[in-house]
Amino acid sequence: MGALIRDLRQARGWSQGRLASEINDAFGTTLEREYVSRWERCRTVPGPYYLRCLSAVLDVPLAVLEGEVKRRTFISDIAATAIAPVVASDLLSAGFAARLDGGPTLDAWEDRLSTYGTEYMSLGASDIQRRVSGELVIVQQQLDTPHLWSVASRLMTLYAKTFPGSDGSKTVGWYRTAARAADESSDENTRVWVRGRAAIALGYEGASLGVADLLADQAMAISDRPSLGLLNAVMGKAHVAAIRGDRDTAYLLADQGRRIFDAAGSDNEPSDYAVPWWRMNVFLSLLFARLGDERLAVEAQANARRELPPSLPRFATHLELHRGLMLARSGDKAGGMAYAQGAMDALPPEKHSLTLRMLVDEVAA
Repeated sequence: MGALIRDLRQARGWSQGRLASEINDAFGTTLEREYVSRWERCRTVPGPYYLRCLSAVLDVPLAVLEGEVKRRTFISDIAATAIAPVVASDLLSAGFAARLDGGPTLDAWEDRLSTYGTEYMSLGASDIQRRVSGELVIVQQQLDTPHLWSVASRLMTLYAKTFPGSDGSKTVGWYRTAARAADESSDENTRVWVRGRAAIALGYEGASLGVADLLADQAMAISDRPSLGLLNAVMGKAHVAAIRGDRDTAYLLADQGRRIFDAAGSDNEPSDYAVPWWRMNVFLSLLFARLGDERLAVEAQANARRELPPSLPRFATHLELHRGLMLARSGDKAGGMAYAQGAMDALPPEKHSLTLRMLVDEVAA
């Protein structure tokens, strides 16, 4: 619990004193910073009252803090506070219908996941968020087999990605819940993939670095067998190292990622569940831009452009933003920002994503 409180606090960019102040302002208490420090160091455990305070100010369901989410209430507790895009009556109707009718088959769920993986590459976050929230309410009624826990964990991972990584409470809460759901599946590949996908999403966005590092470490500890989940974990950890200025570790992890890709990389398919050669080079392009390594960044950009499907212009914009970042890091701050803004202006607004906007903010910073 102490580690979770620390992660959620850091995800919001708050000091321990700021967290104490937020609780005091909201509830009229006189909590001191030292109490927060004792919680985070596991010297003491918050009582029920302060758990409710933490749940409110950190905007995370109480069940996640308590670590007592039961099978039948697993997603219900989360949905009550986090799922808003779909009208409540529609959610209730879908949930009861799934329970009465048995819900989709396993094959149907896998087909839906495949479709979402493809559509995520081109649709906006709000479209995906609205649809996946409804799916989560349906699958909550079917959590009777390990395979369906695997389905739920992958849906939650996708749902988490529809929130910006800077919105630490929602994003981190959903990633951690998805990891716990993956553990319920007892499927090693799912457990590694969910954590790895969260790690690369947060690392690429440069958000919640402590959580990205933690989830990457967990994925790498579960299995060292080459897989897309392990590849995502290693590359997410590489981005965290680069942002923190640990150049040696970033380069070592990039080399490790290349070796894993050689063993487990995907064919050139446009899916969020795939990491083809062009997408691996998008990861590398930003990594080397962050490290200020122009030669390797330009090489990765050229490799990505050679195989990037024309139907995915958003990812071409990613590469342009990486170039803007390189310009800014080289000292041409105005030129880098102008280049990045020009790339965004050239992309139709409906194709913009949360991650692209965060990259523009990084160039500006």
